[in-house]
Amino acid sequence: MLRSETAAQPERMAAALKGLRAYQQAERTPPPGLMPVVDEAHGAMLRDYGGTGAPVLFVPSLINPPNILDLDEEKSLLRWLSAQGHRVLLLDWGVDSESRRSMNVADHVERILVPLAERLEQPPALVGYCLGGTMAIAAAALTRVRVLATIAAPWHFSGFPPEAREMLQSLWQAAGPAAAAMGVLPMEVLQSAFWSLDPGRTVSKFEAFAQMGPDSPEARSFVTLEDWANEGPPVSEGAARELFESFFRDDLPGTGRWRVGGRVVRPEDDGHRTFHIVSATDRIVPHQSAVRAGEQLKLAQGHVGMVIGSRARELLWKPLDTWLRPRP
Repeated sequence: MLRSETAAQPERMAAALKGLRAYQQAERTPPPGLMPVVDEAHGAMLRDYGGTGAPVLFVPSLINPPNILDLDEEKSLLRWLSAQGHRVLLLDWGVDSESRRSMNVADHVERILVPLAERLEQPPALVGYCLGGTMAIAAAALTRVRVLATIAAPWHFSGFPPEAREMLQSLWQAAGPAAAAMGVLPMEVLQSAFWSLDPGRTVSKFEAFAQMGPDSPEARSFVTLEDWANEGPPVSEGAARELFESFFRDDLPGTGRWRVGGRVVRPEDDGHRTFHIVSATDRIVPHQSAVRAGEQLKLAQGHVGMVIGSRARELLWKPLDTWLRPRP
């Protein structure tokens, strides 16, 4: 990818490699401490961020660690919402266990997310990020929830660019047999797909990092975010297969054919209050793929920037805080 993006500009290749080397050698800031576990199911854990009032259960994606919602002391949507008075809980998917290797995405909803939600003292507000939003929509169709919010969550997978869907099918054709043999799809395979969605930006961000002072706030933020983007446990083969085949290839959710817990999930049929936050500039989950029902908030921030960027508190955290509060 680096060769193809910088073939006619060797100075850019040198700058990007310099930035990559600096990233590899950078000092790391210790992450925030893990919050206590109050429940678990099939190796997934429910972490308690404190606060008061009705529970708000955050559902992150199966891909990448959940700490994008709790990146550091200054960039933690979860800790901030807890400080505003919400009882905040996080579903930490944990490390894929042997018992989960055959579970598809729907199974993770039915056998992990729904039981954890139902064991709470009262129906929670569900807030899902990325694929976690897709899963939260399904959970809200199977069990009682107070309200449902999603952030950058795909539903109409035909809304992804055709070339991106074709690339993902090629990747799955190459990686699927190995995933079937191992029972999991390594995170590195999925990461290569993310790079391919915007290769120019992948190169340019390391060029820019090469110019940053190693002790600057910008450099420390870059390292923390890149570590998150490059970490994560493997995804179960069942979940990977459903994601690549039933979602990206066949768009079962967007065409009203995705079955979870024995029923077809259609967001427009659910009677609870919903709030869908999307970004017009999201290159990972394009806004054309979002649910088209319920209340909408459209931003102009990136897939990750909308959650942890310099304007995230103003543009996303505060509107979500307001929306989650009980209405008269």
